[in-house]
Amino acid sequence: MVFTSHMELALEEARLAAACGEVPVGAVVVSPAGEVLAKAGNRTRELNDPSAHAEMLAVREACARLETERLTGCDLYVTLEPCAMCAGVIAAARIARVYYGASDPKSGGTAHGARVFSHPQAHHMPEIYDGIDAKACEALLTEFFTARRRLSGHSDA
Repeated sequence: MVFTSHMELALEEARLAAACGEVPVGAVVVSPAGEVLAKAGNRTRELNDPSAHAEMLAVREACARLETERLTGCDLYVTLEPCAMCAGVIAAARIARVYYGASDPKSGGTAHGARVFSHPQAHHMPEIYDGIDAKACEALLTEFFTARRRLSGHSDA
Protein backbone atom coordinates (compact mmCIF):
# COMPACT_ATOMS: atom_id res chain seq x y z
CA MET A 1 0.00 0.00 0.00
CA VAL A 2 1.28 3.46 -0.90
CA PHE A 3 1.21 6.17 1.78
CA THR A 4 -0.89 9.17 0.84
CA SER A 5 -0.73 12.24 3.03
CA HIS A 6 -3.93 14.15 3.65
CA MET A 7 -2.14 17.11 5.25
CA GLU A 8 -2.93 19.40 2.30
CA LEU A 9 -6.65 18.87 3.00
CA ALA A 10 -6.03 19.67 6.68
CA LEU A 11 -4.19 22.82 5.59
CA GLU A 12 -7.19 23.82 3.45
CA GLU A 13 -9.42 23.50 6.52
CA ALA A 14 -6.93 25.56 8.55
CA ARG A 15 -6.97 28.30 5.89
CA LEU A 16 -10.78 28.36 5.95
CA ALA A 17 -10.69 28.68 9.74
CA ALA A 18 -8.22 31.58 9.49
CA ALA A 19 -10.46 33.34 6.98
CA CYS A 20 -13.21 33.25 9.64
CA GLY A 21 -10.93 34.67 12.35
CA GLU A 22 -10.29 31.31 14.00
CA VAL A 23 -6.84 30.04 14.93
CA PRO A 24 -5.80 28.24 11.73
CA VAL A 25 -5.86 24.58 12.64
CA GLY A 26 -7.35 21.92 10.39
CA ALA A 27 -7.95 18.21 10.83
CA VAL A 28 -8.96 15.27 8.64
CA VAL A 29 -10.02 11.75 9.66
CA VAL A 30 -9.26 9.03 7.12
CA SER A 31 -10.63 5.47 7.16
CA PRO A 32 -8.37 2.41 6.98
CA ALA A 33 -9.38 2.16 3.30
CA GLY A 34 -8.14 5.72 2.67
CA GLU A 35 -11.56 7.40 2.51
CA VAL A 36 -11.88 10.87 4.00
CA LEU A 37 -14.54 10.47 6.69
CA ALA A 38 -14.48 13.99 8.11
CA LYS A 39 -12.63 17.28 7.94
CA ALA A 40 -12.87 20.41 10.04
CA GLY A 41 -11.16 23.60 11.05
CA ASN A 42 -11.22 25.32 14.43
CA ARG A 43 -14.63 26.86 15.22
CA THR A 44 -14.28 27.89 18.88
CA ARG A 45 -15.21 31.53 18.30
CA GLU A 46 -17.98 30.81 15.81
CA LEU A 47 -19.65 28.26 18.08
CA ASN A 48 -18.69 29.91 21.40
CA ASP A 49 -17.36 26.51 22.36
CA PRO A 50 -13.85 26.07 23.79
CA SER A 51 -13.95 22.40 22.77
CA ALA A 52 -14.61 23.14 19.08
CA HIS A 53 -11.04 22.38 18.06
CA ALA A 54 -10.50 21.00 14.56
CA GLU A 55 -9.62 17.54 15.88
CA MET A 56 -12.69 17.36 18.12
CA LEU A 57 -15.04 18.40 15.33
CA ALA A 58 -13.50 15.98 12.83
CA VAL A 59 -13.61 13.07 15.30
CA ARG A 60 -17.24 13.84 16.19
CA GLU A 61 -18.21 13.98 12.52
CA ALA A 62 -16.39 10.73 11.67
CA CYS A 63 -17.99 8.92 14.63
CA ALA A 64 -21.45 10.19 13.62
CA ARG A 65 -20.87 9.13 10.04
CA LEU A 66 -19.79 5.63 11.06
CA GLU A 67 -22.37 5.49 13.90
CA THR A 68 -19.78 4.41 16.44
CA GLU A 69 -17.72 5.92 19.24
CA ARG A 70 -14.56 4.18 18.03
CA LEU A 71 -12.45 5.03 14.99
CA THR A 72 -10.29 1.93 15.15
CA GLY A 73 -7.76 1.81 12.34
CA CYS A 74 -8.43 5.40 11.27
CA ASP A 75 -5.81 8.10 10.79
CA LEU A 76 -5.98 11.71 11.91
CA TYR A 77 -4.11 14.47 10.10
CA VAL A 78 -3.87 17.76 11.97
CA THR A 79 -1.86 20.87 11.22
CA LEU A 80 -0.84 21.48 14.85
CA GLU A 81 0.22 19.11 17.62
CA PRO A 82 -2.98 18.15 19.48
CA CYS A 83 -3.57 19.72 22.88
CA ALA A 84 -4.19 17.52 25.94
CA MET A 85 -7.99 17.78 25.52
CA CYS A 86 -7.84 16.61 21.90
CA ALA A 87 -5.29 13.92 22.72
CA GLY A 88 -7.72 12.52 25.29
CA VAL A 89 -10.45 12.30 22.67
CA ILE A 90 -8.05 10.77 20.15
CA ALA A 91 -7.22 8.07 22.70
CA ALA A 92 -10.88 7.50 23.57
CA ALA A 93 -11.75 7.16 19.88
CA ARG A 94 -8.90 4.64 19.45
CA ILE A 95 -7.46 6.42 16.42
CA ALA A 96 -4.58 4.34 15.05
CA ARG A 97 -2.23 7.04 13.77
CA VAL A 98 -1.86 10.78 14.26
CA TYR A 99 0.05 12.83 11.70
CA TYR A 100 0.66 16.42 12.70
CA GLY A 101 2.51 19.34 11.17
CA ALA A 102 3.64 22.05 13.56
CA SER A 103 4.85 21.28 17.07
CA ASP A 104 3.21 23.20 19.90
CA PRO A 105 5.65 23.68 22.80
CA LYS A 106 3.18 26.01 24.56
CA SER A 107 -0.06 23.99 24.42
CA GLY A 108 0.74 20.63 22.85
CA GLY A 109 -0.34 17.48 24.61
CA THR A 110 1.50 14.72 22.76
CA ALA A 111 5.21 15.58 22.48
CA HIS A 112 5.02 18.57 24.83
CA GLY A 113 3.13 19.47 28.00
CA ALA A 114 0.91 16.69 29.33
CA ARG A 115 2.22 14.04 26.90
CA VAL A 116 -1.15 12.30 27.18
CA PHE A 117 -0.25 9.17 25.21
CA SER A 118 2.82 8.35 27.29
CA HIS A 119 0.95 8.75 30.59
CA PRO A 120 0.53 5.47 32.51
CA GLN A 121 -3.24 6.01 32.62
CA ALA A 122 -3.59 6.43 28.83
CA HIS A 123 -6.20 3.99 27.50
CA HIS A 124 -4.74 3.98 24.01
CA MET A 125 -1.54 5.14 22.37
CA PRO A 126 -1.73 5.88 18.65
CA GLU A 127 1.32 5.93 16.43
CA ILE A 128 2.51 9.55 16.19
CA TYR A 129 4.19 11.08 13.15
CA ASP A 130 5.22 14.70 13.52
CA GLY A 131 6.62 17.30 11.17
CA ILE A 132 4.34 16.45 8.22
CA ASP A 133 4.37 19.58 6.02
CA ALA A 134 5.62 21.38 9.14
CA LYS A 135 6.89 24.47 7.31
CA ALA A 136 3.52 25.14 5.67
CA CYS A 137 1.66 24.52 8.94
CA GLU A 138 4.03 26.75 10.92
CA ALA A 139 3.90 29.53 8.30
CA LEU A 140 0.10 29.61 8.42
CA LEU A 141 0.10 29.98 12.20
CA THR A 142 2.91 32.56 12.19
CA GLU A 143 1.17 34.69 9.55
CA PHE A 144 -2.13 34.52 11.45
CA PHE A 145 -0.67 35.61 14.79
CA THR A 146 1.56 38.27 13.20
CA ALA A 147 -1.52 39.79 11.54
CA ARG A 148 -3.45 39.67 14.83
CA ARG A 149 -0.65 41.42 16.69
CA ARG A 150 -0.47 44.03 13.94
CA LEU A 151 -4.23 44.66 14.14
CA SER A 152 -4.15 44.91 17.92
CA GLY A 153 -1.26 47.36 17.85
CA HIS A 154 1.27 44.93 19.33
CA SER A 155 4.42 44.07 17.48
CA ASP A 156 7.59 42.14 18.03
CA ALA A 157 9.71 45.15 17.06
